[in-house]
Amino acid sequence: MSKIKIGIVGCGGIANQKHMPAMKQNSDLCEIVAVCDIILEHAQKAAAEFGVPGCKVYEDYHDLLDNNDVEVVHVCTPNVSHSEITIAAFEAKKHVYCEKPMSHSMEEAKKMVDAWKKSGMQFTVGYQNRFRTEVMNLRAACEAGDLGEIYFAQAWAIRRRGVPTWGVFPNKALQGGGPLIDIGTHALDITLWCMNNYDVNSVTGSVFYKLGRQADGAQGNLFGAWDPENFQVEDSAFGYIKMNNGAAIQLNTSWALNMLESREASTTLCGTKAGAEIHSGMSHSKNALIFNRVRNGQLMEETLSSVGGVAYFGGGGGEEGTLDNRQWLEAIRKGCEPLVKPEEAFVVTKVLDSIYQAAAANCEIKF
Repeated sequence: MSKIKIGIVGCGGIANQKHMPAMKQNSDLCEIVAVCDIILEHAQKAAAEFGVPGCKVYEDYHDLLDNNDVEVVHVCTPNVSHSEITIAAFEAKKHVYCEKPMSHSMEEAKKMVDAWKKSGMQFTVGYQNRFRTEVMNLRAACEAGDLGEIYFAQAWAIRRRGVPTWGVFPNKALQGGGPLIDIGTHALDITLWCMNNYDVNSVTGSVFYKLGRQADGAQGNLFGAWDPENFQVEDSAFGYIKMNNGAAIQLNTSWALNMLESREASTTLCGTKAGAEIHSGMSHSKNALIFNRVRNGQLMEETLSSVGGVAYFGGGGGEEGTLDNRQWLEAIRKGCEPLVKPEEAFVVTKVLDSIYQAAAANCEIKF
């Protein structure tokens, strides 16, 4: 069977750290036949390192979409451009893998979902943390009813000082926001997915711009000093989400916060039978899943064997990225649904956007 032919739009950090290395690992299923970046040198480098011989190089994504050899498009550009490129790809009858979050706004995300449904093509969003061993184990435990009714959860994306100083992360016009939309999106995704509850009732939130303007001497950032004059996004944000079945989720996010413990792409679930916590992030050398319950009248804790570090943290790759890519390619080949469904990713974007809106208006947003 012939290999699936892929075009990459955006050859920056996430494409080089996650998408293209994963495709290289899955070269029995796919090949990169076209790449595109507004910085031509980035596209040329990607083609040389990851593309097939004769890989086409473009500066304009429309030219890539006109390439009839391209069957699947991976959108790896800043958040604000996700909608435009994804919709154009569907109109060109391409399958689309869009990097997280689906979009910077619920309105644009809705356009993407509508275009996908109209196209008849496949669509997924880059929530590879679902493929981590401890996340899959927790999801299975929830499906089996081990926790009982899950009525409270906390989604964690807290960095004490971990402001990304590369790319366009602090640029609000291109990213749409800071840690809430960047890393909070992963924490909320795994929490909703493990709970298997996307039926949101209302959202409130607080967004803070407190530490981003601090000068170099007060920063202590793990990735080096950021530019306070160009720090346009929030440094921390918090949301409170009520579900229609009465459950509640607290979402905690920061790039910079005076808090000792850093937890990223982590979740805490509280059920009627038991609770569970995933620990990962800067404060944890290895990821862990810890169940807590009562047995024989005594409080008990059960811990899964430790697994590897946080995916792509500090620029590295991870096994979950390869697994995510492989199941996506197999979903295309078999014509079945990918693990990360567009409708689920849309709810994540809608919640994040609502937190920003609720904080700005100091009100509750009803769904």
